[in-house]
Amino acid sequence: MADDGLRLGGIPSGLAVVLNCEDKEGSGKSHLVSYCEGFGDQSVERTLEHIFGLPYRTVNQLNFPVDTSAVRLIIKNEFYEHHPELRTVVSRNDDGVSTSYEDSQLRIVELDKCSICGDIRIVKKPSLVESHALFSSARANACVWKGKWMYEVTLETSGVQQIGWATVVCPFTDHKGVGDADDSYAYDGKRVRKWNKKAETYGQSWVVGDVIGCCIDLDSDEISFYRNGISLGVAFSGIRKMVPGLGYHPAISLSQGERCELNFGGVPFKYPVKEFLPIQAPPPLEALASSLLGCFSRLLQLQCVEKAETKTVAKLGRLKRFAPFEELWRPVSEGICEELLSVLNYESGSGEYIGRGPFFSFLMEVFRVHPPLDYSTLDRVLDSILGFDVSKVLFEHVFEALSSGCKTAPLVLTECPYSGSYSYLAMACHLLRREELMTLWWMSSDFEFLFEGLLSRKGPNKQDLQYLIPSVWWPGSCEDLSNENSMALTTTALSEAVNMIEEKQRDLCRLVMQFIPPVAPLQLPGSVFRTFLQNILLKNRGAEHNMPPAGVSNNSVLVSLFTIILHFLSEGFAERDIYGWIKGSGVDSGAHVGFLHRGGQQAFPAGLFLKNDPHRVDIPRLGGSYDHLSKCNPVNGEEEETIRWEEGCMDDGETRVTHLSGQKPCCCSSYDAELSNFSKYPVRYLAKGSRGSGYSIPDRSAHVTAECSASNLSDEMADKPSTSDHSDPELAFRPMQLLRILPSTSAMSSASLKEEELLDAMLLLYHLGLAPHFKQVSSFMSRQSQSISLLEESDRQLRDSIYGDQVKRLKEARNVYREEVMDCVRHCAWYRLYLFSCWKQRGMYATCMWIVQLLLVLSKVDTIFIYVPEFYLETLVDCFHVLRKSDPPFVPATIFIKQGLASFVTFVVTHFNDPRISSAELRDLLLQSISVLVQEREFLAAFECNEAARQRMPKALLSAFDNRSWIPVTNILLRLCKGSGFGISNRGESSSSSLLFQQLLREACISEGELFSAFLNRLFNTLSWAMTEFSVSIREMQENYKLMEIQQRKCSVIFDLSCNLARVLEFCTQEIPQAFVSGMDTNLRRLSELIVFILTHLIRAIDPEVLDQSLRRPGQSSEKLNSGMILAPLAGIILNLLDVSRETDNNDIVAIFASMDCADTILYGFQYLLEYNWVRYLYSLLVHFSVWR
Repeated sequence: MADDGLRLGGIPSGLAVVLNCEDKEGSGKSHLVSYCEGFGDQSVERTLEHIFGLPYRTVNQLNFPVDTSAVRLIIKNEFYEHHPELRTVVSRNDDGVSTSYEDSQLRIVELDKCSICGDIRIVKKPSLVESHALFSSARANACVWKGKWMYEVTLETSGVQQIGWATVVCPFTDHKGVGDADDSYAYDGKRVRKWNKKAETYGQSWVVGDVIGCCIDLDSDEISFYRNGISLGVAFSGIRKMVPGLGYHPAISLSQGERCELNFGGVPFKYPVKEFLPIQAPPPLEALASSLLGCFSRLLQLQCVEKAETKTVAKLGRLKRFAPFEELWRPVSEGICEELLSVLNYESGSGEYIGRGPFFSFLMEVFRVHPPLDYSTLDRVLDSILGFDVSKVLFEHVFEALSSGCKTAPLVLTECPYSGSYSYLAMACHLLRREELMTLWWMSSDFEFLFEGLLSRKGPNKQDLQYLIPSVWWPGSCEDLSNENSMALTTTALSEAVNMIEEKQRDLCRLVMQFIPPVAPLQLPGSVFRTFLQNILLKNRGAEHNMPPAGVSNNSVLVSLFTIILHFLSEGFAERDIYGWIKGSGVDSGAHVGFLHRGGQQAFPAGLFLKNDPHRVDIPRLGGSYDHLSKCNPVNGEEEETIRWEEGCMDDGETRVTHLSGQKPCCCSSYDAELSNFSKYPVRYLAKGSRGSGYSIPDRSAHVTAECSASNLSDEMADKPSTSDHSDPELAFRPMQLLRILPSTSAMSSASLKEEELLDAMLLLYHLGLAPHFKQVSSFMSRQSQSISLLEESDRQLRDSIYGDQVKRLKEARNVYREEVMDCVRHCAWYRLYLFSCWKQRGMYATCMWIVQLLLVLSKVDTIFIYVPEFYLETLVDCFHVLRKSDPPFVPATIFIKQGLASFVTFVVTHFNDPRISSAELRDLLLQSISVLVQEREFLAAFECNEAARQRMPKALLSAFDNRSWIPVTNILLRLCKGSGFGISNRGESSSSSLLFQQLLREACISEGELFSAFLNRLFNTLSWAMTEFSVSIREMQENYKLMEIQQRKCSVIFDLSCNLARVLEFCTQEIPQAFVSGMDTNLRRLSELIVFILTHLIRAIDPEVLDQSLRRPGQSSEKLNSGMILAPLAGIILNLLDVSRETDNNDIVAIFASMDCADTILYGFQYLLEYNWVRYLYSLLVHFSVWR
């Protein structure tokens, strides 16, 4: 019995042959015609039946060549005859839904403008919306009252949004929205709540790129929500029945700046839920388009059959089953395209649905989701379809689908390394290598919006990270040791996936840089990318604020652009054509040597600072606002100047390290064996004080030997992510087809992109996009450290406990702490592989080198320095400390500053009190950097070796001690004076103290008498204020009879500050005693009164037990904080001045005390000092010092 139709595996009869014949003109042509029938072979007719899904022997014998016309006849006759439903417009049974269309012809379900409360604006038609009011709400123009329905919401932001269903009678106000009334139901993933008049915990936290499915089952009276196709469970049950025309409307409420895209069915759902229908019915053409594209797929399957790698006999047998593919390809593919596009041209309103649905799915099926990607077959399809002008409508929507796919595609561990947005980016890059498609994309009104989408990356929430990193391990943990290797494998796989996505994003940007738009005057390559970059920066002004303005980009777009530009500037462009137009004014070392690593003479155009470009108009400058500076310090032609300098010119000669010197900077030098071990076994390394901040990503190689000035940096950096590691040449970057190479003498626009401009944009992108991420990393690391301490303490208590109830409570607490630690470890690991791979650290280090030298050079030119944007300085400091705190370290701390960043020390010590920097916050930032750095021995040594620090820092610190900056100055002075003072053992302190700076401070105090006198006066006042605040806080706690955590923290902080101030005062009495005992006795008398004031508050006004309790924070022991911390410097002050009084006949502190009217108080205080348990205090200091060491 013959089959009803042809199958790939069946062998019905038939034979097709190619007849070579001569036409009248003598040219040889091949025509495919039916010849005969025989067992095991297929004729042309049978093959066409298979392609079009027709029953056996439906197509009659063809007596003419198979061409496009013949194929169209088969489609119009046999195909439609056996698929009559494709020609008949059958409306969906919409019983249960009612819609009031704004345009009766388009019949689009969208937000009802009359229902909007607040300010909801349409960003992109039809339903990408954003709130511009504090709280805005709206309903759709459709309601449902029977059946099962759904719609999807794609999150463009992840803040407070309430999405769900509401009836028309539910009131919307400026503070009440969806879920805040009866018959109104909402889900809010920001607060992880469901709302129906009251809030209850429900669902998961959501992130940007999540697709939320909102489902209502009116047969079962239930509402449920889905996140990326995963059910969050039934949210509401027993909802009230409705009547026709008065049902539940899709509804949303958005807080200010929140943005989402609503899909009621206008395009296919990303995650359709079985049995639930879209509120807007698909267009009638959808079934026909899907069927024709299915025919196209079966045509392409014939090619796969011919290419099948099977045994020779089986292969020959299979080749005989169907007619030759190459002979059928052109007429059948063109016939299918003509039919599809002619119908699409007739049904113009169906283009978006077909383009983003069946047609896009067909292209992705042809291309394949995972490598090896089928570029050749996709090119065949593109050549066929692009032969018709109307096809451009479809490709416009294909770009929309690709952009949307990049926004919403999650990383899946089992699909790594080709996961997430990789396949969409690979498809986009391949399409855009065709100049006609690049031009089509660029000319679309949504070009920049779609470009942003292609650069987007979807991040994970807590539950996603549990799937991505299922096994967690950290140094010192009690977890299974197998978790260590498991975590290493998963993070390596995820890191590779991130690298693959970033590489495709770079390919995309290279193509855009190569593109020369068809406009007059002729543009240089890079002009389109330059315009896009400027508009992104303009659009995202204020994105760093806690409440960013509406319309800012997805943060992942800013991060992607930063990463792309960093790679170009650090690793090189690789493409000589791009480099030839974009290279800056410095040394030309070739396209493969990154701008940041070239060394030698450097250059920077002053116009980048001095011109008031639109995307810079509101950016604050070091000297103030641009408007203020342009009035007070107008630019007089300097905007055309180019600042030039030699790399390392601002460093000391003997310590200078450059890319051209024998000793290379850290970003381009070979790491020592110790660091190599860290890279091989990074999880075993735990930096001091990090408490196991999470897992690090093993790089492919720990050694980097890059001769930046003379060789190919990209080739020598083995761990740089590159497609060169893949054998498939299709994965490598390929330039755009038909790229025009323009001579530089052509008449064209001067608006070209340069490397210096890319660097400028990259710094702003870091400030806007990356700095917030690194703050989150710091927060997770801090939380992890605290949770590990609590986990270890609970383990200790469990070992010591014997009572059942107590053990149960401890186990419950331990589980909570363990989950918190695991969550922090996962987040830290994610941020490392996402933001902080080794090549990025090298690029960031080189960026710090470049920027700090630029700032030092510009600081010599006042008229330009004051115009430097503040974000240059902020990014420099933040990037420096991010690298410094990396765990495992980028390089050992001993060489971190020494080999490349000595200029950073020079800059911070010479500018933390620079009056040209108008922002006190910026000056504080520099001062705090010094305070942090001098706490570590390795970095303190860098300050001691720095000439600028030795000459300027002591005097500058004394002058900077004021009402604003006294805390960081005190911390710096305390660190420099470390090792001297009463109750401090000198044993082991010599290696951590700075005798050099102690001597320099002494000399500065003596030589600058007036400055030191003002400093001493402020020191007295500040210590007196601190002790008064401490005393008031203690009294408040005594009166309340309970310890509040906030008050306790305040007391502890103020007490620490008071102790530090007292130690600084003690140092002054030890090193500069003549300031107290010589001349007028004003200083000595003030000092004596201050001592009595402190002793009085500590001894008589405060209960000792309350004092000790108020000083200790949760988890701290009495050895770390006690009253001896401030009593010791007071004792030291008295002893220092007694020693001096015995040696001279000047002012006597004993006489000062004797002249006071509080003899009893003084005697009681001295008695308290003599009887204090100094042995216990010294022991606690010894323990603390041992831990610090």
